[in-house]
Amino acid sequence: MIRLCLISCLLFFSLSLSAHAGLPLASNVPGGIAIIPLGAVVEHAPPPRAWLKEQPILVTADKGKWFAVVGLPLDMKTGVHTLHAKLNEETMSVAFKVKPKKYPEQHITLKDKGKVELSEEDAKRAVGEIALIKQLKLHWQPSADTDPAFILPAQGRLSGKFGSRRVFNGQPRAPHAGIDVAVGKGTQVVASSRAKVLAVGDYFFNGKTIFLDHGNGLITMYCHLDRIDVSDNEAVRKGQRIGLSGMTGRATGPHLHWSVILNGAMVDPKLFLPRRPQ
Repeated sequence: MIRLCLISCLLFFSLSLSAHAGLPLASNVPGGIAIIPLGAVVEHAPPPRAWLKEQPILVTADKGKWFAVVGLPLDMKTGVHTLHAKLNEETMSVAFKVKPKKYPEQHITLKDKGKVELSEEDAKRAVGEIALIKQLKLHWQPSADTDPAFILPAQGRLSGKFGSRRVFNGQPRAPHAGIDVAVGKGTQVVASSRAKVLAVGDYFFNGKTIFLDHGNGLITMYCHLDRIDVSDNEAVRKGQRIGLSGMTGRATGPHLHWSVILNGAMVDPKLFLPRRPQ
């Protein structure tokens, strides 16, 4: 077993905000992405496989080398973590470091207090939907053509920032696990990359929502839609219209909420865009 141990000579992969062509930007913080080299591409040899704990990890090739693309959950502890991989029948463990990051706090006032202080019926519905979405986030479908070079799914100003610690009507709630695009009701929403529709639904908090599966644990989520134009298991191409924006679910106004899920972790979508919008 090959062990790459840091401490003395181990390489910490803190590639903060550095980029590889064809790969997302790396940012080794909770809510970010670690890009971990796994070795050279060898003709006719199978691609490496990688895991973080028990969760399989996206592995892709770039410039003749293999890389593991690891999503880091917002609640991930800082410090040293270990990626396990198998390359050419050899197993290796690679340590990488996660640095701390402080996200801003966002205070939001909702006129519909029923979206904050839930009735017993709404709470039961929300709990069931949260469990369902958790399962969707962990979905894994092997694919040979995962394309992580995303486009912004709607044209508009970016408003709600990823990772913001949200306080609704004075009550702390979960961090904002996506970015918001400020667009009017009925604005075209397109697929950020080629994919298959994993699920569609109308949820208490997210409203009308589409989940797209890009393969190998890379999933995008489009929330608060006014209309859904795709169906389960439908193949979609990059830039194809999948619905129209709206303000269904818990929303203070019309907009698109866009999330990116990588190996079950909600990560900053801007890391997947060719240029990070301001």
